[in-house]
Amino acid sequence: MILSVKDLAFKYPGRSVLQDIAFDVAPGECWAVLGINGAGKSTLLKCLNRILKPQKGVVYIRENEVLKLSNLELAQKMGYVSQHQERNRITVFDAILLGRRPHIKWDASKHDRQVVRQVMEMLDLEDYAMRYLDELSGGELQKVVIARALAQQPDVLLLDEPTSSLDLKNQMEVVRLIKKVVTHNHIAAVVTMHDLNLALRFADRFVMLKNGTIFATGGREIITAENIESVYSLPVEIKTFDTIPLVIPR
Repeated sequence: MILSVKDLAFKYPGRSVLQDIAFDVAPGECWAVLGINGAGKSTLLKCLNRILKPQKGVVYIRENEVLKLSNLELAQKMGYVSQHQERNRITVFDAILLGRRPHIKWDASKHDRQVVRQVMEMLDLEDYAMRYLDELSGGELQKVVIARALAQQPDVLLLDEPTSSLDLKNQMEVVRLIKKVVTHNHIAAVVTMHDLNLALRFADRFVMLKNGTIFATGGREIITAENIESVYSLPVEIKTFDTIPLVIPR
């Protein structure tokens, strides 16, 4: 397994957020973390990459315990895209080049810059290279921070609502790109999502959180009307179009 989570638990003072979280992610897999607001999705990602320290449990990346890795080692193995981004006065090219920092010893090499150019081409960002982040729309900025994480070339990508500020076309472009990178590079992605239908098109496996614990985990077989109603308190129907399940609220 490329990522293993064992018996993870986390709480803020006076409030338990996660408990008994366990799942294993294989190379080449995209996982979607699903659940209502406050279910612990973002907290889970922050525990996986050590932004938050769990009170209990262990996270392994390629059999290395995350808590025992140095900051540099962790940055080389795990990329993270948060929900909220800062609009600094820095060019798009330089912002994406920051993703190469864990691999740079003295100065950015020709290879580092070539990686940035390749990522920008994949995300159709070439024309934005010399624009500043504080000049970008929300969707454009989101694509840049995803590009920065991809330039990092990690073993595991953690993405917190990566499509939340994108229009429909860019949502599909981003999830297809993530899927392509994960499959081609034989790495893994764990992505929090609210859009169940987008998750069903993109993810190989799913974690459904409810009240801070895993309600269900597995493939498409767990995305049932009964499970969705239990997790989201919303009755739905599931129809199939061209082999892809569609969740339709009733």
